[in-house]
Amino acid sequence: MTVSATPAVSVNKIRVGIVGAGTWAEYGHIPSLALLPGFELTAVYSRSADKAQALAARHGIAHPVTSLQALVEHPEVDLVLVLNQAPQHEAAIRAAIAAGKDVYSEWPLTTSTAVSAELAALAEQAGVRHIVGLQRRLSPSYRYMSDLLAEGYIGELRSVRMHVSVDAFGARRMGYLAYTVPTENFSDLLPIFGGHFLDILFRHFGFPRTLSALTANQIRQVTIVDTGETLPRTNPDQVLVTSTFANGAVLTVQLEAGKRNNAGVQIDLTGSEGDLRITNATSFGPSVNLIEGARGDAQPLQALPVPAQYDWLPAHALGGSVAELAHLYAAYARDVQDGTQLAPTFLDAVRMHAVIDAIIASDRSGSRVDLNV
Repeated sequence: MTVSATPAVSVNKIRVGIVGAGTWAEYGHIPSLALLPGFELTAVYSRSADKAQALAARHGIAHPVTSLQALVEHPEVDLVLVLNQAPQHEAAIRAAIAAGKDVYSEWPLTTSTAVSAELAALAEQAGVRHIVGLQRRLSPSYRYMSDLLAEGYIGELRSVRMHVSVDAFGARRMGYLAYTVPTENFSDLLPIFGGHFLDILFRHFGFPRTLSALTANQIRQVTIVDTGETLPRTNPDQVLVTSTFANGAVLTVQLEAGKRNNAGVQIDLTGSEGDLRITNATSFGPSVNLIEGARGDAQPLQALPVPAQYDWLPAHALGGSVAELAHLYAAYARDVQDGTQLAPTFLDAVRMHAVIDAIIASDRSGSRVDLNV
């Protein structure tokens, strides 16, 4: 069901405290929150006090604090944003839940399916709202695509084919991305981009019951550009997934990292009466999705502009990826006011962990595996 109106917020602003003062906090989260009148940035914590002070000064954040505990217990913080690296999420999430605060965490939620499931259960028991940064599902273009399909634009769905290629996670990385190399940090191609884009498919088309997967590690060594250090790499940079949906429609997915040219996203939907395609010149960046469709036989694809009611945001100049994040915050604000469940939660994160576990298990066994979600 489409939510066509801009999610409204209550008169009382949602006061936000940030854990982590990295690039995505400043490039993505702060502009998103600044756009929405229902939010107010009130506090920030970083392991580097200088970074927290500088971020606060640049964006008028009143309370740069010196400890995680001070952040989560601050009386002017209603929502804690966990924006540090994936291996550090668990501690910040536990602290926020213990303080009785609503909590947002970037995806991946944690580096472990079991830990993520435990945190989801803790948040439910504590009665706090929990949100995970699987924001792409809320993009106006994907919600419009989903409605076109539900309304029968292409008839019965026969197949979904998705190709995602990224220039990131290649053989050379900056020092601040060195943490993405070790497998135990759950922060390479499959966890991050696989999680984000598979979530789109399964949110809008449903989860398949089984899947088959093949992965390949072609980039076995990573050079850290800042230092020249080389690190061994065992994570896959190529991932292939095949499956079928409940109605028998066929799914094929390819993810690839370290793409030198022509990276981006393409999703093709084949139906009994027509076709839909979504493309984006970047898998993460300023570009916005283009939807094209055709009905009947031998027809050229025509652009299908997303109707205005799918945009939940005030007028803005945000890039595509940042606007998707702003839509997540708009959804959360409505959840707070109306008791809805538009924003993805830790439970969605646990399901995505299960999908990735199944991909790894299928690749290792060479067989189709059950998807227990």
